Amino acid sequence: MATAARPRVLVIRGGAIGDFILTLPAIRLLRESIPNAHIEVLGYKPIIELALAAGVADETRSLEHASMARLFAPKAPAEGQLADYFRSFNLIISYLYDPDGYFRENMERMGVKTFLACPHRVEVGKGHAAEQLAKPLESLAMYLEDPAPRIAVAEPPATHPLPDRPLVALHPGSGSLKKNLPVEHWIAAGRALSTAFPLVRLALITGEAEHERGITARLREGWQGLDYIHWDQLPLTTLAGHFCGTAAFLGHDSGISHLAAACGVPCLLFFGPTDPLTWAPRNAGVQVVSPPEGTLEDWPVDRALAEMRRFLQGLRLGTEK
Repeated sequence: MATAARPRVLVIRGGAIGDFILTLPAIRLLRESIPNAHIEVLGYKPIIELALAAGVADETRSLEHASMARLFAPKAPAEGQLADYFRSFNLIISYLYDPDGYFRENMERMGVKTFLACPHRVEVGKGHAAEQLAKPLESLAMYLEDPAPRIAVAEPPATHPLPDRPLVALHPGSGSLKKNLPVEHWIAAGRALSTAFPLVRLALITGEAEHERGITARLREGWQGLDYIHWDQLPLTTLAGHFCGTAAFLGHDSGISHLAAACGVPCLLFFGPTDPLTWAPRNAGVQVVSPPEGTLEDWPVDRALAEMRRFLQGLRLGTEK
């Protein structure tokens, strides 16, 4: 007797790092609900590789191929390799922005069996982001119970071994300067925490955005003389490997913060002006601090440092001087 073919499921998800990580619980729900399915994720590399690290996808493919553009225009060719590719799936779930409905119409013309359009953006005040992103799956009798994404990388990269001291990672950036503490606060934090917690080692995380905004240069100058590790513009899966051995993380409302939380790192996250009830990670060990009024840009440095000290003391990472 011939073996039945595995169901094939395609999830199409663009967006930034945090948006994608917040979609991982929905993809995990698909994995749990259709355990024998082949699940493929179509999105932006290298972000989509996190679906493999999370164990919720079998394969990934880039959304940025030139052939994809024609699918957002009316009456795309219904035959050919691209059409065959989409037709090969029993279920396609799309989080793409499709205001005119052209993408959906083209999927139907190509003969896609089941197509489910999901919201490309989250609305504040309508539940947590991960829950909103999984909500459309209820039409398929799939209900999300756990909105926390989880990414497990077995060990840190061999080329960047972790120190034998507890490691505290700091990410001073986000997608918007309005969501950041002032750079001067992070400079002060590096110096204050190095002195107050001599048994830990700091790791500075920076990416392209921090370079473009001058944050990296200012921090490197401000941290001169400190003993710290610099994780600069690392691939996300490499950074996830580092997080598997990190004792604590300090950051803002950012994709990197969502990655740290998904990797199980205890996190202290400074949130504002975004709503933490909508956007903050739901993972265990995450603590969120928001200014009672104003923005993080207005927060006094002594208040921010006090929150960091309180958090690290609670983790018992070493006796303060």
